[in-house]
Amino acid sequence: MSRIRDFRLYATVAIENVDRSGKNVGKAVYWKLYAIENLYRIIVHSILSTVFYPEDWWEKIDSTIQKKAERNKLDYLARPWHTSPGNHPIYFVGLTDINRIANAHSHLNLVIQLIPDIDKWVGKIEALRLPRNVVAHMNFPSVSDRKRIDAFYNEFKSLFVGLQKNSPFVFSSP
Repeated sequence: MSRIRDFRLYATVAIENVDRSGKNVGKAVYWKLYAIENLYRIIVHSILSTVFYPEDWWEKIDSTIQKKAERNKLDYLARPWHTSPGNHPIYFVGLTDINRIANAHSHLNLVIQLIPDIDKWVGKIEALRLPRNVVAHMNFPSVSDRKRIDAFYNEFKSLFVGLQKNSPFVFSSP
């Protein structure tokens, strides 16, 4: 079986090459980024709702992020025929903002207790941002970016499983 290439590397444009490239990225890379980003939302939501009370934590975060989420939500409300990202405001911000929320609250005792190396994880999420953007913006990631995503997915999955085992609360979707 031949290795799938970025469709832009072929001499001529062929729909089959575009299709193959897209299917490969979706099957090999996209789902891992999807899992990481959504598990990160669950971690942040679950920890902060435990620390700040279940319905109140969003009010404790940076107002710039709150305003961005509100603007994005209004965009979806103006077009109700499209699928909304979710109900909670955390679904209306991107990975960088989720990371800012985690970083701003990394000093909390519960966060330090659960994730002693939280600063390392915030840095790793930030390092994932560019390869994630390549995929999210419908481009073909390099072999090294694919390896980074694979490695980070495995590390992040281990973090999540460990958190589920050692947390004094149940993780829940926002």
